[in-house]
Amino acid sequence: MKTALALGAAGALALLAAAPAAAQAASPLDATDQLLLRLKEKGILSDEEYAALAKLKQAQPAPAAALPAAAPAPQTAAAEALSGKRVVTMSKSGVGLELGDVTLTFSGSINGFYSHDSGNRTGPASTVVGGLATVGGSTSAVRNGLLPGFLKVDVTTTQGGWDVGAHFGLYPGINSVSHVGGANSGGTPQALATSGIDARETYLTFGKANFGEVKIGRAIGLFGQDAILNDITLLSVGTAAGNAAPSNTSLGRIGVGYIYTDFQPQITYTTPKFGGFQLAAGAFMPLVTVGLNEVNDTPGFQARLSWDGTLGGVGVHAWLSGITQDHNPVGGLGYTGRGLDFGTKLTAGGASLLGYYYTGKGLGTTGLFILSTDAAGKARGSDGFYLQDTYTVGKVTLGASYGESRLDLTRGEVNPTLLKRNSS
Repeated sequence: MKTALALGAAGALALLAAAPAAAQAASPLDATDQLLLRLKEKGILSDEEYAALAKLKQAQPAPAAALPAAAPAPQTAAAEALSGKRVVTMSKSGVGLELGDVTLTFSGSINGFYSHDSGNRTGPASTVVGGLATVGGSTSAVRNGLLPGFLKVDVTTTQGGWDVGAHFGLYPGINSVSHVGGANSGGTPQALATSGIDARETYLTFGKANFGEVKIGRAIGLFGQDAILNDITLLSVGTAAGNAAPSNTSLGRIGVGYIYTDFQPQITYTTPKFGGFQLAAGAFMPLVTVGLNEVNDTPGFQARLSWDGTLGGVGVHAWLSGITQDHNPVGGLGYTGRGLDFGTKLTAGGASLLGYYYTGKGLGTTGLFILSTDAAGKARGSDGFYLQDTYTVGKVTLGASYGESRLDLTRGEVNPTLLKRNSS
């Protein structure tokens, strides 16, 4: 009986739904009563079913008058997701996600090398200031190369017609370090020691295609930038400095062909490209001369001009960059450190050839403003170069390079242990 009642009620409701709209509009209650009565007379509804449906009809409120269409309600989060406005998708390139108007991407690298170094034995003739070659006999290490590992996170979006981005770069190494002086401090290859994480990059960007881009934060410098980014030892070891107790980076060709550009606090502006030319310039946090007590009241300034194009079917990347900064040692002689570098990389098929040169006064060697003055505070001159060629077949690249970094004595300076030239 329960099943029959359920089926009968469903059939009655279906017939009610199928009743002519005109009849329901004219007298909906009468039409319903007549329909229920007719179903009872035909034996489709029993007396009990007819009485239950009639009672149910009487309990229902009268239908409301038709109202004008209301404005659509604001979409809920779920509705927006279904409409495609807040859907999480894969990024169009790289590894990452697109969350509505925001793109989140990740990139990174991990490396490790076995390195054996046969250095000269220590002695009066091998102990020098500014030398990069290992002394102290043969050593073995499992270490990072010029790059430690790194994880970069970029968050980009477009707001009000501006491309806006936040960028973070963490560089963790595999070697244990002392942590005296930072994540890339001297190595400590012993039990219970830990490696370091170098937060090299933290910066924001905003710009437009026809405006260029502004960068604010800690990022790679402009002077010497192309020298290291085009160095083939960037993905290898190069000079295996401190191999007995390695830090989280080797030197690569730093100090043996160019001065390290470093990651520096800055506010820089980069123009759009005009016929292959692009200019970047900015104000930088002034760096002190290593080993001196300085309070510098003006920022440093750096600029870089580059050109990318082709000549006779040969790809060309050429650049020119410069740096200047005033130094004010407390109780000492002030000086201005200046530098200029330029280089060209030619590419044809799988082959490339690169030439680079830098020169400076009060610029130092290996790193910015390291050994840049004599004991009296007078600026030393320095220069260097490197040549490099590579050839790529499939996924294999063969390369060779040679470079030198040179540091001069000031006029009248006597310093028998200051090394004039590092080369590799």
